Amino acid sequence: MDFKINFLSFYVIQVEGKEEQASKQYKHFQTLDTEEYEESSIKDFLDGEFKKIVKRKVERHPKAEQVPTKLGYFIVEPGHALDSNPNYNLFHRTRFATTKEEFEENSEQFINAYLDTAAVRGGAFLVVSAVPRKYFDHAFVFILKCDFEPKVASISDESTLIRHVEMAITTKNMKSIQYPYMPEEGMVEESELVIHQASHARYFEDFLKFIDYNEPMPEIMKTQVMDMVREQVSETFEAESVELEQFESDMELWATSEKRELQERLDTHQVMEAAAHIVEHTPDAELKMKLGETEIKGLLADFGENIHLAKVNGRYVALIEAESILFEKGASPIEFHKPGDLHGIIEKISSKKWEE
Repeated sequence: MDFKINFLSFYVIQVEGKEEQASKQYKHFQTLDTEEYEESSIKDFLDGEFKKIVKRKVERHPKAEQVPTKLGYFIVEPGHALDSNPNYNLFHRTRFATTKEEFEENSEQFINAYLDTAAVRGGAFLVVSAVPRKYFDHAFVFILKCDFEPKVASISDESTLIRHVEMAITTKNMKSIQYPYMPEEGMVEESELVIHQASHARYFEDFLKFIDYNEPMPEIMKTQVMDMVREQVSETFEAESVELEQFESDMELWATSEKRELQERLDTHQVMEAAAHIVEHTPDAELKMKLGETEIKGLLADFGENIHLAKVNGRYVALIEAESILFEKGASPIEFHKPGDLHGIIEKISSKKWEE
């Protein structure tokens, strides 16, 4: 997808010092219109980048809490329109600016808001208004940030070998904001935008104070699990009882723990029933657990059908059914194993306690 650039404002950010003592300044280099952009060297630098940005995949509810590409939405109180959101208004004005002066004025507000964030790094900051050549009805705003790259050099000659390049930038780890979000070609979501930053630092999204993000899938599943377990278990306790209070305390501890042990509160049927509600909305919901040093990864939908948990003489046992067993990378004698009878394995596990 090719874009026609309407306007582009180019700024350079200089940062001296660290953290709270840092001095942050910026300089506006140029604001270009369509003709000026076509004749500029920045055109070659950004060639293909806009297509890459709009083609980048983003999930409404990502599978992990920390992902490089996130879908944000403008925070709006119930009963209010999008234009009640200051961030939306700025993007909207920038998107439909008709003169260089108007566009530059709005771009200045973006960079000033960015400089107010805690962890600003030096580099190039670009605000771009563009229209896909294929869909002239939809204008886009792109905000791009290229951090200065340290220790960049070019080959000089035989005597000096290299020449250090100051204030070098590259598109390799370029951060970007795209508004509006385009779920598919020719369709846009006016209330959503896409933020991409490869680093774990979240400062590039911090300057947009009136934008929020949908919960990642692990958080949604955790909330659903807590609600279902409460519904199943709380019925067995009397209201305001010590047992119910202890249960709620245990649930809060469970919700905030990264590593959690098996709680042993629901039977297989109850777990399968709870899992079915999650699988109904998320068919590919994952099941991950670790027994001792052995990690097991599968689909939540398979629990109780092909993945089973049991207890034999106080020890946990996982049973996994499958039509075949495959091995990857690295050979072992297990690949030539002829599996024995299940009952014999259970007897062996049962006898371990008495031997010990």
